[in-house]
Amino acid sequence: MIHLEANFVQFKEELLPKDGNKALLTFPFLHIYWTDCCDTEAYKSTVKEDMMRWQNSLRTHGSADWVIIVVETNDTKKKNKTNILPRSSIVDKIRSDFCNKQNDRCVVLSDPLKDSSRSQESWNSLLLKLRTLLLMSFTKNLGRFEDDMRTLREKRTQPGWSFCEYFMVQEELAFVFEMLQQFEDALVQYDELDALFTQYVLNFGAGDTANWLGSFCAPVNNWSGLLLRRPIDMEKRDGIQRGEASLLDLRSYLFSRQCTLLIFLLRPWEVTQRALELLHNCVQELRLLEVSVVEGALDCWVFLSCLEVLHRIEGCCDQAQLAANCSHTVGLWAYATDKLKSLGELCGLVSEKGPTSEDLNRTVDLLAGLGDERPETVSSLQSPYKKLKEALSSVEAFERHYLELSHAAMEMYRAISRLRSARLVGKSLAEFYMKKGDPEKAEAFLQEALKSYVSEGWSLPVTHTRKQIAECQKLLGRTEDYLQTSAMLAGDANLTMEERKHFCQEILTFAGKSEDQSDKVTLSMGVFSQLTRLQFQPATASVHSGAVLQVEINLRCLMPVSVHIQQLAASIHFELERAGTNGRSKGAARQTIPGTVEFSHDTSSAGPSSSSGGPPLELEEIQDRSPTDNSLNSTGVVCKNTHLVMRLPESISLPDTPNCVSPPAVTLKEGAQMLKVQDVTLEPGNNSITFTAPSGQPGTYTLRQLFATVGQVQFVLPHIYPSVQYEVYSQEPQLTVEPLSEPLLAGLSQMVKFTLLTGHYTVKKGDALQLSNTDTMPILPSTSCSARISNPTGELVGESALSIQSSEKVTSISLPATPPYHTLEFQLEVLCIIPSGSDHPPNERLTNGEVRHRPRSYSHPDTPMTAIDQRMSIDCPWSIYSTLLALTFYIPFKTKHSLLSAGNRKYIQVCVQNMSDKNFTLAEVKLTEKQNASLELESLNTKTQQLLCSKHSLFCLWEVRWQDDLPSCLQCVFSTNFSPLKQDVSAFKPFQYQFQLERVTTLYSVRAEILPPAGEQNCRSGFLCGLEVCITRLTEPAEGEIAEDSKTDTEGLKTTKLMYEVADSSSNWAVCGKSSGMVSMPMTADATHKVQIEVMPLFAGHLPFPKIKVLKYLPHTAAVAIQPDPDSCVENDSLSLLDKALDDGGDTASIRSRGSVHSVGSGDQQQRGVAMPRLEPFSPGQVFNHIHTQQVLVLPATDDHIMEVNAT
Repeated sequence: MIHLEANFVQFKEELLPKDGNKALLTFPFLHIYWTDCCDTEAYKSTVKEDMMRWQNSLRTHGSADWVIIVVETNDTKKKNKTNILPRSSIVDKIRSDFCNKQNDRCVVLSDPLKDSSRSQESWNSLLLKLRTLLLMSFTKNLGRFEDDMRTLREKRTQPGWSFCEYFMVQEELAFVFEMLQQFEDALVQYDELDALFTQYVLNFGAGDTANWLGSFCAPVNNWSGLLLRRPIDMEKRDGIQRGEASLLDLRSYLFSRQCTLLIFLLRPWEVTQRALELLHNCVQELRLLEVSVVEGALDCWVFLSCLEVLHRIEGCCDQAQLAANCSHTVGLWAYATDKLKSLGELCGLVSEKGPTSEDLNRTVDLLAGLGDERPETVSSLQSPYKKLKEALSSVEAFERHYLELSHAAMEMYRAISRLRSARLVGKSLAEFYMKKGDPEKAEAFLQEALKSYVSEGWSLPVTHTRKQIAECQKLLGRTEDYLQTSAMLAGDANLTMEERKHFCQEILTFAGKSEDQSDKVTLSMGVFSQLTRLQFQPATASVHSGAVLQVEINLRCLMPVSVHIQQLAASIHFELERAGTNGRSKGAARQTIPGTVEFSHDTSSAGPSSSSGGPPLELEEIQDRSPTDNSLNSTGVVCKNTHLVMRLPESISLPDTPNCVSPPAVTLKEGAQMLKVQDVTLEPGNNSITFTAPSGQPGTYTLRQLFATVGQVQFVLPHIYPSVQYEVYSQEPQLTVEPLSEPLLAGLSQMVKFTLLTGHYTVKKGDALQLSNTDTMPILPSTSCSARISNPTGELVGESALSIQSSEKVTSISLPATPPYHTLEFQLEVLCIIPSGSDHPPNERLTNGEVRHRPRSYSHPDTPMTAIDQRMSIDCPWSIYSTLLALTFYIPFKTKHSLLSAGNRKYIQVCVQNMSDKNFTLAEVKLTEKQNASLELESLNTKTQQLLCSKHSLFCLWEVRWQDDLPSCLQCVFSTNFSPLKQDVSAFKPFQYQFQLERVTTLYSVRAEILPPAGEQNCRSGFLCGLEVCITRLTEPAEGEIAEDSKTDTEGLKTTKLMYEVADSSSNWAVCGKSSGMVSMPMTADATHKVQIEVMPLFAGHLPFPKIKVLKYLPHTAAVAIQPDPDSCVENDSLSLLDKALDDGGDTASIRSRGSVHSVGSGDQQQRGVAMPRLEPFSPGQVFNHIHTQQVLVLPATDDHIMEVNAT
């Protein structure tokens, strides 16, 4: 919304704007001619001529914004009624004479003094017309003014252009916007002037000068500060208009106008921000323009300006707003404090002796430049003028004002969490106290400032502040703190060599004093030298008790000169070795300890900059296990350096920490285990020192602290991190056996290595190992066997021959003399006998009387070979108990057997599969039967030797021939000799495989015939055909068979029930009607039963016969006959009905499970023990199916022949 104020002024020709007039506030925007003439004669004689003169004057001065207002009243009309024109009125005449093209320029006001609706409507119309015309004129003239102003600004590069003239023009535009209450637009005008002037000053500093800048380079004679209590400072504005204003006058006036507009815009906090920028910029602009300023005058101007801005803000805000927004004002408080301190130092108000006469004269000159106090602040008791004058009047007043400002700024900084700035003000306050001779107060502020510098990594301020702290500590007589700080400064690379040597000499001087003159002082080693590297010899950092262990440490000396150390020592924390801890006493692997430890340090003098402020955590896992079954109850993590981590951040006294607190004195206990070295000289830089570590008692030794003694000064490293440990162990002898090559193959001689870690035991001459002999793994005799002896580092120290003596039950191995903690290694040749099968010889007893169980073969999850674990019992001279060791052998072969049938002829097939990675040669392959001498097994294998490659199989076949009757059970033994490929005959080893075959006699034969439909010679797809199944009993029943499942019919014949089932899983046939049934079969030779079934071929071609299954049907009175399968063999009759090619998954599974029973009832009834009828498959070979490979020709349903012929 635009607010436009209009003033009505009587027309005078001298008030019309002249050419070049830049005044916009006094510009006549609209000219009004008032007349109440209603008489024609009077209009023609006087009014018309007067209007013409008025119009000519406006036209002469280029004013085209005018309006004529005709006032009509009823009284006037009555008086001049005879002279009124009959057709046209005076208004029409005026419009005709003056407003031909602008009829809206003539307005009629009717009866203005009457209170009537007509009068009110006339007034409203007049005001609306005036508002419209005035805004049109204002907009047009304002746009013209802005164009002229831009034109003037574009001429700034021309000679003679003046910034002051342009300033007045653009400020006129700002006044107009302010009058329109468009304060934001008015502020933009002043900001543009500010930016334009700043750019000219910067260009001047870069060498691009402007002539008009010369007036601003005049010396500054007045430094009274900003004046913000007047809306417009007309005195300074007149100086700018005349071109006589100084730089400070221009900046002061420009900022006062910006401040007024910002307060109108309710943005007082922006005033403080702009004020701080203005004060800093003015200081730089005076330097760029090389303006002559009295020393201290600029400080007075900045101080007064800061307080003036703060008082102006306090005048428009309440205390709550000021407290909540102190972040905006604290910068001015700090700047004012800094300038007041500069004035105090300049006027001699800070020194201990007080101001001199020269200082007093300077103070008088500075106060004179302030001039008289302004009328606006005369009545104020806390005006900036009075404060500055009072502060410079005496030392006490200055100290009071300076401390008041300093503490106010620090409190504000702390309130807004700007601790760094608060400590910076505190550091300035510390310098003030130092000059006043009060080092105790100064040190507290310097320590606070040092914390900020160290945490942020400012190395140079850290060095400077530490020098000031050292000066304070020396004045206060705090020797220990002074020496600590001197040690830091002596190793500070930011100082010159002379300064570093000075501080180092301070330490050495104190260290050279006798014990009578001073007490011993403890300092932090981190400021004296740094531990960079620690290395153990041997590198494993783990030795046996009594061994020599050397510790080499690398120290980087930070001192600038050589320092002689009387004693360098490291304290050791000893933890006694417990039985079973880390498996040391039980022979398990010891914990790994690094042999070399690197220590990282921040090389900057600022010290560590990590946000944690403390040492890192040292965590260790703990487990709670049950004492009964060793199961894990709970697990957790414990911190090993809680005493360091849980310290408050302010109390951490690590090297180079900001507070410089020295570590507490550590008293060395007499008799404590320590690393010590005497009389060491540390040169500047890296130094290497070697210690001999104690290793008498087994346990864990942890290096905790490092001490360096230089006369009466003791440097202490309170905590060595990372943790450094070495282990001294006392180990029991350990005997292990392992194969030389993986895997160990059973049946072949294999080399195994015995490794004896002597531990703390000394093997004496005559000591022997007693190995118990077993039949399953004999130890083969060897003509030459030697033992190798090596030290803990793995170096060979000796080799001697072993004496091996064997008896029936024990093999004795005499050991050579071996020192403690050495390794004794030798090799033996063993042979694992492959188990032949079902023979189970009696168990043997070990040398200690325990029963030796026969090794059992099992399937190993990591290899397809069958594994056998062989255990050895060894009696050792160092123990009263026997040591049990185990070796895992793998059988290289996997053997399977199967029974094949062709009618009544029987064949036995044995498959030998090589599961290992080696190639073997098999020779003398044999198969024998142990119980029936009349049984003949005719070999169908032609070759005497066979090559069996890795991962391949070899099949062997024998035909079974018998004279009288074929036994129902066969006990077979498969044997062969094998050896690795390309070895001589002596290397062949025997291999046997025993198995048992049951129910091998063929009981039934199944024949079938498919009959085509009547009247057809062949079967056709889609037509029903007849399937005739003939089941024939081949042999007389055996005694066991009669007792098992036979039944006597009415004629006295023994019968058994069979179930048949016709199914075709290949979808070639569709069984129509009944597909299965029960038949009662006489148990006599050549008994036959036929069954007729209808089937339909679904496809044409030579189709195989449907599958025909025959099963035993056992009534519910029969017992469940489950036969064991001791051989776990797979019997396959490729010529019988029940073979692997059966596609019915449920039947196939039942048939392959020997002795399994299929119940007709539900499984729940069987589980409850209720006897139900069931089905039992025949064993392989008991049923021979003649139709297994038969096919029948099936013709298509229609005999249509189609031939396609293409004619071209």
